[in-house]
Amino acid sequence: MSPKTRIIKKFRIEDLLGRVPIQANVDFSVDNLAGKTILITGAAGSIGSEIVRQLCSLDVKMLLLCDIAESPLYLLGMEINAAFPSVKKHLLVADVRNYNRMESIFKHYRPQYVYHAAAYKHVPLMEEQPSEAILANVLGTKNMADLAVNYQAECFVMISTDKAVNPSNVMGASKRIAEIYIQYLVHRQADKTGESRVHFITTRFGNVLGSNGSVIPLFEKQIEAGGPVTVTHPDIIRYFMTIPEACNLVLKAGCLGQGGEIFVFDMGESINIKNMAESMIRLSGLEPYKDIDIVITGLRPGEKLFEELLYDKEKILPTRHKKIMVSKPTACNYEEVLPLISHLIETAEHTDQIEIVKLMKEIVPEFVSQNSVYHSLDETNSIDARTFV
Repeated sequence: MSPKTRIIKKFRIEDLLGRVPIQANVDFSVDNLAGKTILITGAAGSIGSEIVRQLCSLDVKMLLLCDIAESPLYLLGMEINAAFPSVKKHLLVADVRNYNRMESIFKHYRPQYVYHAAAYKHVPLMEEQPSEAILANVLGTKNMADLAVNYQAECFVMISTDKAVNPSNVMGASKRIAEIYIQYLVHRQADKTGESRVHFITTRFGNVLGSNGSVIPLFEKQIEAGGPVTVTHPDIIRYFMTIPEACNLVLKAGCLGQGGEIFVFDMGESINIKNMAESMIRLSGLEPYKDIDIVITGLRPGEKLFEELLYDKEKILPTRHKKIMVSKPTACNYEEVLPLISHLIETAEHTDQIEIVKLMKEIVPEFVSQNSVYHSLDETNSIDARTFV
C-alpha cells in the first residue's frame, strides 16, 4: 500500500521534544497583570495569539489585540468570544511601522503592559528583502518602545530569538539591532532620575514547534503527500519549545524582570532535524526511507548548522523559575550606534539592499553572512569591533 493511501496516524507535537514539557503555571503572574490594560502586537500570529489565550485566564482589565493581518485577527477575535466571553478586548488592525497609528492607540487606551511579538521571522525571505526586515523588526520595535516610554507604560516585553546571537542572516541581525535599541532605552532611563521608568525585558528562545511556517507543519504536509521530506543538512540542529511553553515563560519573564534583563529559556538538548524528520515519519505509522524518503536539499541562504542563546561575554544567572535564566547584556557605545540605526532605517525606506546589509554589519560586527550573497561584505567590512565591546 502506498503511503498516500495509508491512514496517517496523528501524534502530539510534544512527542518530538525529547523531554517533559514545561508545565504551564501562571499563578505568580496574576498579581502583576490583574487589572491591567495590555497591548499585544502580532496578536494573530502563533506566539501572539497564545499569549492572548493565556492572558485571558488572568483577571486583566482589557486586552488590545493588534495585528496587520486582518483575517487572522478576526478569527482570533471569534475564538476569544467563544472561549472567554467575559474578557474585554479590542481588535486593532494596525501596523507597528506606522508611528502615528500606533501613537493613537497608546494615547486612547494607555496600555500598561506591552508584549511586542510583531516581527518578520522567515530567514530566506528576509535574506532577499532586508529592507522589510529592518522596517518591521527594527523600526517597528523602535516605534513601540519609544511610545511605551512616552506614554509611561509599566513594562515592555520584546520577543527576540536565538538567531540574534552571532547572527548569520539578515533576520537574526535585525532582531539583534532591535535588542540593542531596547538596551539603549534602558541605558538612557538609568541616566535620568525622578522619572517613571519602563521595565524593558527581552526574551530569547529558539524554534517553536508548530508555529506558522515552521518545519513541523512543513514535514507534516510532506508526509501526508507521500514524501519526500526535505532537510537542508544532515547535521543541522535546533532548540525547540512548544507554543504554550514559550508563551507561558514570556509572561513569567515579564513579571520577573526589573528592567534591562535578557531572559533565556532552558529548552533542553538541541534536536537534530534529520532525526526529528525520521521520528515524525515513524509517529505517523510509516517507515523512513521505505515508505517516506528523506532528501538533503542544502543549507538555505543565511542558515547555519546550530543556534546559540548567549554571547560569550554575557553573564548568565538563575532566577526563581528553574527554566528561566537571566543575562546581563554587554555594554555598547550608544553614541556610535544610535546614528547608525537611524541611518539604517532611512536607508531601508529606499530599499538599497547592499547598503542596508553593510550598515547592519557595522552595527553588529559579529554578523557574518553564511551561504548568502552578502558574504562578500564580510571580507571588506573594516569596522572596529572594539567600539561595541
